[in-house]
Amino acid sequence: MRVVMAEDNALLREGMVLLLASAGHEVVAVVGSGPEVLPALLRHRPDVAVLDVRMPPDFRDEGLRAALEAREKIPGLPVLVLSQYVEESYAAELLGGGANGVGYLLKDRVGRVDEFLDALERVASGGTALDPEVVTELLSRRRGSPLDSLTPREREVLKLMAEGRDNTTIAGALVITERSVSKHIGNVFLKLGLPSSDSGHRRVLAVLAYLNNA
Repeated sequence: MRVVMAEDNALLREGMVLLLASAGHEVVAVVGSGPEVLPALLRHRPDVAVLDVRMPPDFRDEGLRAALEAREKIPGLPVLVLSQYVEESYAAELLGGGANGVGYLLKDRVGRVDEFLDALERVASGGTALDPEVVTELLSRRRGSPLDSLTPREREVLKLMAEGRDNTTIAGALVITERSVSKHIGNVFLKLGLPSSDSGHRRVLAVLAYLNNA
């Protein structure tokens, strides 16, 4: 898998390059400032881009802006954005153009090698990878809504669905059967008034749309 990386922290940048290389991926370009991101993406057309949200020169949202512009110029470009903190507005803006091939992780997640590589591969294949802390933040802010009618187990299932997990993974994480997962998902959609779907990506989109507008 060919990767373009944008990260200004030299230590983290070198660590990720080594990590990706050891996992069999090719880092075709590494940039350290916001203005360098888009030209690198347009030149290399990678399988996936890994971008820091805040980059030089202003350390605001240069990486996020570049990701949004790149997805306009290269439709479907998989982008995994890294952030130091949970910034709900950034996650919502990134997902606003569609959740397929999009990831938003906290930088701490990079240290959990298996989780990071799994997220990267999911995003590269057109899936979604939302940091569990981001999903928890979204859920916790939706009070006085139909979310309150969900049982604790249904909220757990919804949380994992919003992270982009499939039924098999959810079943393993909660130590229940896939049949039980399907039942809980059906209840979640019923209570939230969402259309059911056999497409995992469309399902995540529906859940995220509800969370962002509830």
